[in-house]
Amino acid sequence: MSGNRCSFWEASLFALGLFGLLHSKQLTGVLDDCFCDIESIDVFNNFKIYPQIRKLTERDFFRYYKVNLKRPCPFWPDDGHCSIKDCHVEPCPESKVPVGIKSGNYNKFTQASSSISDVRECEQAHELGAVNNTLSNQSKEAFEDWAHHDDAQDHFCGLDDEMSPDAEYVDLLLNPERYTGYKGPSAWRVWNSIYEENCFKPRSVYRPLNPLAPSRGDDDGEGFYTWLEGLCLEKRVFYRLISGLHSSINIHLCAEYLLDEVWGKSVWGPNLHEFRRRFDPAETKGEGTRRLKNLYFLYLIELRALTKVAPYFERSFINLYTGNSQEDTSTKELLLQVLNETKAFPMHFDESSMFAGHKIESKTLKEEFRLHFKNISRIMDCVGCSKCRLWGTLQTQGLGTALRILFSEKEIKSLPENSPSKGFQLTRQEIVALLNGFARLSTSIKELHNFRTLLKDPR
Repeated sequence: MSGNRCSFWEASLFALGLFGLLHSKQLTGVLDDCFCDIESIDVFNNFKIYPQIRKLTERDFFRYYKVNLKRPCPFWPDDGHCSIKDCHVEPCPESKVPVGIKSGNYNKFTQASSSISDVRECEQAHELGAVNNTLSNQSKEAFEDWAHHDDAQDHFCGLDDEMSPDAEYVDLLLNPERYTGYKGPSAWRVWNSIYEENCFKPRSVYRPLNPLAPSRGDDDGEGFYTWLEGLCLEKRVFYRLISGLHSSINIHLCAEYLLDEVWGKSVWGPNLHEFRRRFDPAETKGEGTRRLKNLYFLYLIELRALTKVAPYFERSFINLYTGNSQEDTSTKELLLQVLNETKAFPMHFDESSMFAGHKIESKTLKEEFRLHFKNISRIMDCVGCSKCRLWGTLQTQGLGTALRILFSEKEIKSLPENSPSKGFQLTRQEIVALLNGFARLSTSIKELHNFRTLLKDPR
């Protein structure tokens, strides 16, 4: 990192009045396993990325997500339930979803030939579709084969069958991620299964990794994590990604907490006590700071993925199709602006150091890495709260898509400029999850700034 670059970021932080506050809370400095510092990410995210990614996810193409929230848990009987009504997810009724959305994989990249009314009743939604292109007959034949190739690719998450009768479109803006009251044994079992069975925990480590574990004995505190240093880079990265995702979700719940109910109307806002309980170094024996650093690490991973996938979207024939040509053009322009900002970030994570050893061993480790993450995506079906499951599924799929992008560099570089390719493709569901998942991380870092302000002046 050059001296001039440091001066730029630090000057920006001093102008914000955040520098001393960051250091006072110990959330500062260079992150492990990369060469980027927290202060640089704060300035970059809060001033360049967050405003744009927030606008992008409000666009019609990105606000609707098709998901199956009725799939049974494959590991244990689902006995969890939400304690308040706000856990409920309100889907768009199938009868009110525009025809273009329900066309499935076959017509995924072609416009509907008939004229469809612009006025719809699905929560004032415009007609939606998927990525639309102007295609030659040869290209159309290639797209028809895509659905058959999905299972053969290196997916890190299972893709929902969009034709399943249980899959429904959800308006993410009308179903925001926030506190639902979902806790207790059911929530603990989900996260415990994720941490204990999938995060490459050594057999010599007896303390639960799950921060929700009721009792962790005498091994509490920052010193516990020395076991991580004994793992290879890839397994350390895996744990930090999951920990970062958990931290991000917890920040969302703390920032959008049910504070009161007045005349039957819920009042939502930041809960400083809940935030300190989960992250304050004094209340977590120093572990809260590590959890937040893992959030920043996860942010860097997904930021890198957006940079790597930019060529996919920069091709002129790619169009984020909703049926409204003016909005489609505007949405793609905004997406490209976001991607250009990500490319300009000077301190990206270097994924080339992962799976770089002996060819056979690296291939085996990568497959183990992929299967562990895919298993976590299946655990999301065991979440007993519908809204928690919705956002858990979306953010897990977003991260899974980001990982697939990071390890598809050759396929992305070989994409033809003016025609589609079976070598690398993204479904609409993956695109929506990728950008919304990153937007959630961006929001978390922005909310951290808000909590710092509250900690400085609780009034």
